[in-house]
Amino acid sequence: MPNMHRHLLIHGRVQGVGFRWSLYAQATALGLSGWVRNRRDGSVEALLDGPPEAVESLTEWAWHGPPGARVERLLCCDEPGLDDGKMPTGFELRPTF
Repeated sequence: MPNMHRHLLIHGRVQGVGFRWSLYAQATALGLSGWVRNRRDGSVEALLDGPPEAVESLTEWAWHGPPGARVERLLCCDEPGLDDGKMPTGFELRPTF
């Protein structure tokens, strides 16, 4: 089965509570590729790549996040056509955008 690519945008109390680092740890444990970063508007953004069941598992986790987080809204969009060499190998923490 081909990998799934999913873009997440997570809103709520998701900065200053370790959300980005926790998502990174979860993604790494699940063997996903991609990245996560804080956004200047207070949200957290992530791009996930991997087996569909692992992507679904991390998406479900993102609805709750780490202790102290309060997710108000999670937008997700499956992204076709990302096998163009631009997807990182492994999972990255990216600077704020």
